[in-house]
Amino acid sequence: MSFFGWVVLGLLAGFVASKLADRAGEGVLPDVLLGIVGAVAFGFLFSLIGKVGVTGLDPWSLLVAVIGAVLALAAYHLLVMDHHQTWS
Repeated sequence: MSFFGWVVLGLLAGFVASKLADRAGEGVLPDVLLGIVGAVAFGFLFSLIGKVGVTGLDPWSLLVAVIGAVLALAAYHLLVMDHHQTWS
């Protein structure tokens, strides 16, 4: 998949994940980056267990990317919230 394809998939997955996780989002750039991280990480994990991962801009790839982005967003919130509570 091209760089543009990853950005589009990341944008879509990050947007959907932000609405599922906290309804506000972290902003365009963090949502896209978390979407791309989720797509890459979960696509890789799916391929390790013998399933189809991210193949392009299709519904299955979007689902895989959204699941990964929700988990990445949850981890991000956990790390950021722990950091703010520790240092405040």
